Amino acid sequence: MRNTSPAPSDPATNIDALIAARLLALRQAQGLSLAELAERSGVSKAMISKVERAQSSPTAVLLGRLAAGLGVPLAQLLTEDKEQPQRLRTRAMQEVWRDPEAGYLRRQVAERHAGSGVELVEVELPRSAQVSYPRWSGKPYRQCLWMLEGALRVDYGDERFELAPGDCLDFGVDRPLVFKALGRGACRYLLVASPA
Repeated sequence: MRNTSPAPSDPATNIDALIAARLLALRQAQGLSLAELAERSGVSKAMISKVERAQSSPTAVLLGRLAAGLGVPLAQLLTEDKEQPQRLRTRAMQEVWRDPEAGYLRRQVAERHAGSGVELVEVELPRSAQVSYPRWSGKPYRQCLWMLEGALRVDYGDERFELAPGDCLDFGVDRPLVFKALGRGACRYLLVASPA
């Protein structure tokens, strides 16, 4: 019988292991039980446990709920804490994560800077893909989105915005968010996140 499990060098395996370690560390640092995080995030204890054991590849929606429940930016689940950000981050050094369900691609262009709290993320949403995030329960932060390619709809609570290349939108994480690729192709945008 052929072994169909991913090889250790498989990027999906590595990112799942990183997410597992980060989720567990963040949950334990806050002194939260599985049940408490499940209640805060709306994600079942069984699913949180699977993610913490790297037995499930979480979707962007699931990670968003977990980050919101922990009150941390999504990047804290997808990247390792580094004492000193590097001045130069070549493209090869930038962490990439792909949502296994929606195909959403997230590239951590610039790490969250310890002093300023600012980070830069590039996102690619495939045609018709949609990603939803709940309102964050922790310390809110601001995001500035700059459209590079394609068309995007952003629902920020009850407000709806449609963006084309060159458009810029400023918003927070204090309301539920929905990102939806519009038109006939994928869309690509940059997000700058900073403390509120």
